[in-house]
Amino acid sequence: MNTERIVRIVAGTFVLLSLLYGAPGSPLFADASFLWLAAFAGANLLQSGFTRFCPLESLLRRAGVPGAGEPQAARR
Repeated sequence: MNTERIVRIVAGTFVLLSLLYGAPGSPLFADASFLWLAAFAGANLLQSGFTRFCPLESLLRRAGVPGAGEPQAARR
């Protein structure tokens, strides 16, 4: 897996969990403040679309995860 896919998976998970816990109609509703998580994920995706800077992607690259278009390590 590359950094782009992981970032999309994490962002999607944040949005879905924040809706699950923040939407009043949800069976797991905890508090409407969880909707701020969805706003944060959306704002981060928006700014990274313009600036091409994503903090999670930077962390993943430092951890050795290949970026999109980079060759993946050979699997055994």
